[in-house]
Amino acid sequence: MKFKIGSIVCMCAVLFSSEIEAQSNTITYKKDGFWQQQADYSMSIDMDVESYQFKGTQTIKYTNNSPDVLDRVYYHLYFNAFQPGSEMDARLQSIQDPDGRMTTNIGTKENPVFESRISKLTEDEMGYIKVKSLQQNGKSLSYEIEGTVMIVNLSSPIQPGETVNFDMEFDGQVPVQIRRSGRNNKEGVSLSMTQWYPKLAEYDDEGWHADPYIAREFYGVWGNFDVKITIDKDYIIGGTGYLQNADEIGYGYTDADVKHKGKKLTWHFKAPNVHDFTWAADPDFIHDTMQVPNGPLLHFFYQNTMPEDKLDNWKKLQPKTAELMQYFSKHIGDYPYEQYSVIQGGDGGMEYAMCTLITGERSYGSLVGVTAHEMAHTWFQFLLATNEAKHEWMDEGFTSYISALAMNEVMDRNADNPVSGSYRGYVYLANSGVEQPLTTHADRYSINQAYGISAYSKGAVFIAQLGYIIGDDNLKRTIKKYYDDFSFKHPKPMDVVRTAERVSGLELDWYLIDFAQTTNTIDYAVKGIEGNTVTLERIGVMPMPIDLTVTYTDGSTEDYYIPLRMMRGQKPSSATVKADWAWAHQTYSFEASKTVKSVQIDPKGMMADIKKDNNTFPASE
Repeated sequence: MKFKIGSIVCMCAVLFSSEIEAQSNTITYKKDGFWQQQADYSMSIDMDVESYQFKGTQTIKYTNNSPDVLDRVYYHLYFNAFQPGSEMDARLQSIQDPDGRMTTNIGTKENPVFESRISKLTEDEMGYIKVKSLQQNGKSLSYEIEGTVMIVNLSSPIQPGETVNFDMEFDGQVPVQIRRSGRNNKEGVSLSMTQWYPKLAEYDDEGWHADPYIAREFYGVWGNFDVKITIDKDYIIGGTGYLQNADEIGYGYTDADVKHKGKKLTWHFKAPNVHDFTWAADPDFIHDTMQVPNGPLLHFFYQNTMPEDKLDNWKKLQPKTAELMQYFSKHIGDYPYEQYSVIQGGDGGMEYAMCTLITGERSYGSLVGVTAHEMAHTWFQFLLATNEAKHEWMDEGFTSYISALAMNEVMDRNADNPVSGSYRGYVYLANSGVEQPLTTHADRYSINQAYGISAYSKGAVFIAQLGYIIGDDNLKRTIKKYYDDFSFKHPKPMDVVRTAERVSGLELDWYLIDFAQTTNTIDYAVKGIEGNTVTLERIGVMPMPIDLTVTYTDGSTEDYYIPLRMMRGQKPSSATVKADWAWAHQTYSFEASKTVKSVQIDPKGMMADIKKDNNTFPASE
């Protein structure tokens, strides 16, 4: 079942087992205790491309769908992070491995001394958002700004079910320092406008989420965006939303030859049912489009000043991007919007609503790879939209998993385990002594490397290893059902696990507890062989079912499967199934069919065992 939301097709009637009311592009969810806030934005800004300053107005139509009375709200003012003395600046100076994109090593390679570039920004180089006025339903409000968070005391509390208007005037300055946002990145893109506007914080069943912006990623309120950007007429814009006045703009948005009058153009975009709005602009952008069969229109924005081989890479990228869109729609669920844009900008690769910003002067393989990863985020971050401050691994890890599978197919890599690199990264971290559990707040990791491996590698292993536990076909069904059931609903870790339980019929809470909420590790060993008898040993604390291959003295082989008792069942398997193994028993013996020569645990390498050298017996040389 489908219905239109603005100019997109939304699958919400399928995605939610909830009552849905669609009126004027507003979706309200009310059933079985589930609710979700709504924030509809109307914004206009005027950008000065000489000073990189802009003036803006904003109206937010905010609907309190919660059962709670709200006596205050919070705004994110992300650009304020790019000021000397900010929390982001302080963190760069205190963490042992700060982000190299925002620091300079003034020491040596052997004895590095990192200096924060933010600490050196002058007044005309820093970023800021300055709120000039704020009203609630026409009444002025008092507010306090603490770094990147604005605390607003309401003139009257917002009652459950009530809708209010917040009207704001604000000024902004785009920072020199690029971290996702910024001006004149290393490839010369003029404006990377991400997290550029005062943004209402999310309020959900766990309360307010007004985290300061220190370096990590985002969590936002669903809504409809109506945005007008006035800028010098030579600048070409790509980003979130559908351009409403293409006949006045041209620049590849229409085939007509548009003549621009005056010094500036006003671009008018609308974006239905998103939780962010991003754009980038440059006078040297080429704008190409490509239609995905039975899918969205793809837009590509990249500078015409790149070397010829890099420009050619952007041309070759376009059909691959269409293949990637088709892969993700097939293996996760239909992409619900009518367009997607790949835009040169930023400082690496970062996902946004209906688009991504990526650095563009890359090799062809790197260009396809970063596009695959950032596009995959569309499903896990912008459609499922987990809170990345608390559960970053559900976005980064699941994205890493599915983009690795997509790259394996569209680039004809034919790897047996496309996620093997993630396994290696996780095993390295688990043996490093610096691992923290996946329940750690994203800002609270002691070192950046531990955050990166945890979020990307361990998160990818979580979902890949789930396939080892419940079976590959069940995992494929789980991913699709997870998307169908939880798109536009900000799912949490238990939602993934409960989905897998419903699909497989197995008990899986132990898996979430051990792998995501502790640093318990998996280490199984072949303890010995005697005739037909094989004895295994659990050395690590974390339990797992066991796949193993036995080689007999006559040269034949046989696969065995040992279920884990606490799963209360078993995955589909063509192997010989033995009695289940109860976790508290550290050893397990079984009789094989014939005299055993050797045994190998997990021959396909899909179990994240942190010590592989004891998985075979006799030990491999």
